[in-house]
Amino acid sequence: MLSEQTSPPMPIRQTVSVDIERDTAPGEGHMVEPRRKKQWSDLSPAQQRAIIVGGIVELIMTTIALFDLVRRPAKSVRGPKPLWLLAFFVQPFGPIFYFLVGRRRSHQ
Repeated sequence: MLSEQTSPPMPIRQTVSVDIERDTAPGEGHMVEPRRKKQWSDLSPAQQRAIIVGGIVELIMTTIALFDLVRRPAKSVRGPKPLWLLAFFVQPFGPIFYFLVGRRRSHQ
């Protein structure tokens, strides 16, 4: 005698929707202001100077690394030159990493 097997009932799924525009802070009844992207004018003069100096330092390091990579023979560079060129776009780590490990020391 064959018995009929029934599949178990499907679980009930509940969906919760959150209205981001009307989100309130936990335990508080007031609206949470969405964060506004900082503008250049929102930064203090010291922060603006730090960003400018950092950008200049990155530009100088990348330029020096690029000239060194072009002048240096391929056998004096660890890894393919095109890969190092792409690494220079990862600021500021690409040029720093090139100076630390990308160049082989010359034996004089």
